[in-house]
Amino acid sequence: MHDDSFLPIRASAVNFHVLRDASGLYLIDAGFIGGITQLKRALRQHGWENEPIRGIILTHGHLDHILNVAPLVKETGAWVAAPRLDAEHYAGTPKYTGWSHGAGILEAMGRPLLRFQSFTPDRWIDDGDTLDVWCGLRAVHLPGHTHGHTGWYCETRKLLFTADLFASYGPLSHFPPRILNSCPELMRGSVEKALSLDLQGVLPNHGNAASPEAHLSRLRRLAGRA
Repeated sequence: MHDDSFLPIRASAVNFHVLRDASGLYLIDAGFIGGITQLKRALRQHGWENEPIRGIILTHGHLDHILNVAPLVKETGAWVAAPRLDAEHYAGTPKYTGWSHGAGILEAMGRPLLRFQSFTPDRWIDDGDTLDVWCGLRAVHLPGHTHGHTGWYCETRKLLFTADLFASYGPLSHFPPRILNSCPELMRGSVEKALSLDLQGVLPNHGNAASPEAHLSRLRRLAGRA
């Protein structure tokens, strides 16, 4: 699958994506440490540096996905659409229980160290909500990693942005470790829900530079549906 209307941003620890349509650019998540520098470099290299960033579309509230949201909003004036069930994350007050308490400790240390700025989304997203950008995007609630964890599906392109549903690194592909999942009992159902869509490819936030088709094959193997 080749589509030059989206651009993966490969940043430290986590990737994010830029979508382009006639009105401008839209980010799927906003990256982590160094993400803004990586974004600007990639836009220059792709010839998109003069395109306005209109919106930031979030998949969930973990710090490695939302660290740069407030600075980018301040710089670009972009609107933010985000899953409603992760509201405490955007406010900087998430609650972690069980195994995920370890992730909560790491984030609690990271927020002041990395100067995280809280923010309030302009639009709250629930399962099935749509955004009229990039040939249309539909929110697909995929809880497990967080309560609000959401993928974004483009029916026209048969492409799903899977966020942290799984990590895709060839033979080292895996589902997220239990310590990072707020409600791990929901993960299996979310994987099945994602794979029930009409898909030609998927794009995870943690993965190598493989094609969307290759990432999809890895997810199907992990789910035992190869």
